[in-house]
Amino acid sequence: MNCSIAQALEIIGERWTLLILRDAFYGVKKFGRFQEQLGISRNVLAARLNRLVDEGILEKVSKTAGGHPEYHLTAKGHALQPVLIALAQWGEEYMPHPKGQRFYIVEANTREPIRRLEPVSQDGRALKHHEIVSVPGPGILHN
Repeated sequence: MNCSIAQALEIIGERWTLLILRDAFYGVKKFGRFQEQLGISRNVLAARLNRLVDEGILEKVSKTAGGHPEYHLTAKGHALQPVLIALAQWGEEYMPHPKGQRFYIVEANTREPIRRLEPVSQDGRALKHHEIVSVPGPGILHN
């Protein structure tokens, strides 16, 4: 399907994959730690990690010869951070926990909460949903 959303979902649209990426952003790097954090079966985890490596989202790094490899986010992987932040913000707003917010996304240096992610115009104005449209680009082929 010639759709950027559909193509992205082919790679990251599965629940375990998004949770693996979440944990990678939290600093998890080892296979065993992913498995422990997620409670995922070894074969499913291995398949998802291999796919993320094959797609260039994670890279497998061996610290020592014969040692267990680590999984590090690549630049392509780091580019998914806004997607995960937007999902987390959406989940906190529309599926809140009865006891309050589960976690806060803050700036590392100041510990101040970051702004809610939202579309902005070229001049920095926040845009509402009705102010945004999609227009065809050169990658859309009409046969």
